[in-house]
Amino acid sequence: MTRAEAADVPDDGAPRTPDRLRGRASRLLSQLSTRSDRLINEGLAQADARKWHYAVLASLQDFGPGSQATLSRRTGIYRSDMVGVLNELAERQLVERTPDPDDQRRNIITISAQGRRRLRLLDKVLDELHDELLAPLSAAERDQFVRLLTRLLDHHTGTS
Repeated sequence: MTRAEAADVPDDGAPRTPDRLRGRASRLLSQLSTRSDRLINEGLAQADARKWHYAVLASLQDFGPGSQATLSRRTGIYRSDMVGVLNELAERQLVERTPDPDDQRRNIITISAQGRRRLRLLDKVLDELHDELLAPLSAAERDQFVRLLTRLLDHHTGTS
């Protein structure tokens, strides 16, 4: 438990956080995001993976091959970080790099058969982690929660 978490719960277990803070969506989202990140990062680490590995493999599986720049745009991973992520994935033989026939200065990244198998495994790992994260919600509430979060994110990022 972090200091911030400990400050919210006194010795008797009753919440100490003022109602005006507990009622602020921004604070709740921030706290849930922190806990979600920890849960997902630790769970993926146990599977010898990182969120970025999953993001790249999912992008390649769903949208097909792409350049490093394309993958960076698809996943939101900075270009400078993408090189390291792709090196890790290539070392594990989860992706293949081939020269772009239209521009020999860049590579086209493709998911390998081993990468597709790894992605299926990571899907299962993440399904279990999301079950843990969303445990208090029913299936219908989970679907509604994801729809609402998507709507908010789309609004604030200008996508739809």
